[in-house]
Amino acid sequence: MNLAYLYWKNTDDTSIFNNEFIAATHKAVNTLKVEQNHVDSPYTFERFVDRPEDTLINHGRGGDVGYTGMTWCGFRPSDDACVYNYSIPENMFAHGVLLQLAQIYQKVLRDSDFAAKCSILANEIWNGIQKYGVMTDQSGNKIFAFEVDGLGHKLFMDDANVPDLISLPYLGLIAADDPLYQNTRNAVLSKQNKYYYEGKYAKGIGSPHTPAGYIWPIALAMEGLTNSDKKYKEQILDTLVATTGDTNMMHEGFDPNDPTKFTRPWFSWANMMFCELVLDYFDLMVEK
Repeated sequence: MNLAYLYWKNTDDTSIFNNEFIAATHKAVNTLKVEQNHVDSPYTFERFVDRPEDTLINHGRGGDVGYTGMTWCGFRPSDDACVYNYSIPENMFAHGVLLQLAQIYQKVLRDSDFAAKCSILANEIWNGIQKYGVMTDQSGNKIFAFEVDGLGHKLFMDDANVPDLISLPYLGLIAADDPLYQNTRNAVLSKQNKYYYEGKYAKGIGSPHTPAGYIWPIALAMEGLTNSDKKYKEQILDTLVATTGDTNMMHEGFDPNDPTKFTRPWFSWANMMFCELVLDYFDLMVEK
């Protein structure tokens, strides 16, 4: 949905908004609506493997949750199971995309009823984020949680995969200078985030999806893309170039103490993010 919106905004081509698009987006929005009350959802997912992050507990239904207005998430963008099943960055993204979809239905498809449905659902999700998705960090600052369950449990961390907390301005979901985002960013880029690692050659965000201590080039690129300081971007680009392990390609993750140790010899998503940061650094990015 986000891709369709950005395509439309950058090309003015509305031919993609055909019956197939309408059917797909109606199904997607209905699913988001159903998953506001996961207790009534027919969805389960079980996979019998050694890695517990690859399946959902409770016979495939996930952990217990309370109603929040947000929509339930089984898995993170990393494909790892959520600890608590309301992902704040994923719900932030859902909120933003639903508002984009409302524009498409209002301005292009002329379906004000479905546009209103999208807007109402977006507002319910946003209110849930505000009520349940904010917590206090170790310094007493208000920050976004990473996951919550609506029953009082909150998890703070950040994962290299997008949408994550550090990527929120990149996705157009919050202003980069918003105090709540800045507090969250500072906590994410610190030892408060157990997946923030520092080594001899780099420091940045990793993921439980890869070996402990490995930093992701995607996360480094996102650091640069969400910071307006040219020198900061340059330092990150230099780090990315210097940590390819002599492959001249971006990897999924790498050891910041020995960049010749990495996962995936090349990773198209990470290579794309590096290129996007280069374009951003030279002011060649197309406005979204």
